[in-house]
Amino acid sequence: MKPFSPLPLNQMPITNKAEVMWPRLIASKILRKRVESNNFVADFPSCSDAWLELPVLDKKYFSSGSILSDHQETQHYKVFVSTWNVGGVAPTQDLNIDDWLDTRNNPCDVYVFGFQEVVPLRASSVFGSENGKISMQWNSLIRECLNKKRINEKEKNGENSCSCVVDEEINRTSCKFRCIISKQMVGILISVWIRNHLRPFVRNASVSCVGCGIMGCLGNKGSVSVRFRLHETSFCFVCSHLASGGRCGDEKHRNSNASDILSRTIFPKGPSLDLPRKILHHDRVVWLGDLNYRISLPESKTRVLVDNGEWNALLENDQLKTELMDGQVFEGWHEGAIEFAPTYKYCLNSDEYYGVAFEGKKGEKKRAPAWCDRIIWFGEGLKQQLYTRGESRLSDHRPVKAIFSTEVKVSRNLKEVQNFFLSERFEQITNSLEMHDFPCNARTTSFRL
Repeated sequence: MKPFSPLPLNQMPITNKAEVMWPRLIASKILRKRVESNNFVADFPSCSDAWLELPVLDKKYFSSGSILSDHQETQHYKVFVSTWNVGGVAPTQDLNIDDWLDTRNNPCDVYVFGFQEVVPLRASSVFGSENGKISMQWNSLIRECLNKKRINEKEKNGENSCSCVVDEEINRTSCKFRCIISKQMVGILISVWIRNHLRPFVRNASVSCVGCGIMGCLGNKGSVSVRFRLHETSFCFVCSHLASGGRCGDEKHRNSNASDILSRTIFPKGPSLDLPRKILHHDRVVWLGDLNYRISLPESKTRVLVDNGEWNALLENDQLKTELMDGQVFEGWHEGAIEFAPTYKYCLNSDEYYGVAFEGKKGEKKRAPAWCDRIIWFGEGLKQQLYTRGESRLSDHRPVKAIFSTEVKVSRNLKEVQNFFLSERFEQITNSLEMHDFPCNARTTSFRL
């Protein structure tokens, strides 16, 4: 049976408009509630007596006003951020992401992975129950890569090369990683990983989902935002998939999606009621995803400039660059210099752009190349060190990654606690917890950190 397709509202008789709007409003309220669940998966144990064995600080630290008046110092960490529209293609068992993460030559302290279309965006995915198998596969792949042991002299001598010790350089290159947040909404998946010795200093992790797709509320388009506090600095990462379309004026739909995400994303207040609830209220903010902004040039001219590698001429007509300069939606946001080829749209298993070597189905649009996949940031305290693309042929998009150095405020009076977490005592506690592995493959559970 041919599916029912109603006329646009402006073409319907007046008597029918209310009949259409009423079920749409009801569906919006019901479906938005399901889409915007704030549950997520994490490696954190739900409870363990071992975590209660904290060092006893001097009583002066707890005297009236001593902690509140404590001076803070700054530490620097490296944050890896990646976005990839995988086109509904599940990761293969032999998919190698070692070169992409490059943990040996460029290790980071925090890893943020954003994916779009981890499942095909068909009706069964959008309206049906969420399938967590794909997110489990991606998380397993990430876990294996981040926690891969490195061969060094200690390992050759039979010593454990993955133990946390006080030396900072060894900590940065040898400690294991744990997932602190993993959240999927239809095809959007974000997964955040942190070095194991930093995990005890992560607090107030939470998520906020916004659906901007069908009826303005379903999760085939929209965002999954995550936030947490590392030491005394709050972080927020927004993984989004905005409205598609290469026609003139389609960028307005993307702008509208972005505005909705900024206005509708609300995080829990937290027990202290002083946590930031809106995206822009956090100390460090990064937006990643398939933002879908295109190049405002005729397709033929775009392809010629791409073939000649004339990125500056293309970027002068890039819709997101225009938005960043005009400051309408992304006022105050920044993006690093783009010195790589457009990341969309490729033929599968090919380095050829769609519409050149492969024409597709009859009547299907060729879709000119564009930088759809982007990473931008807001505010101070972040310095971008790398901005580049990968060359995996898994989907019709190429992955994009950025590496930031960031300042994090650390309470001087809590140094003793930090030293404890880097001590042999804490290592013994964590080793005892190894038998209780908490992989990101359980049913979605809410953790209040």
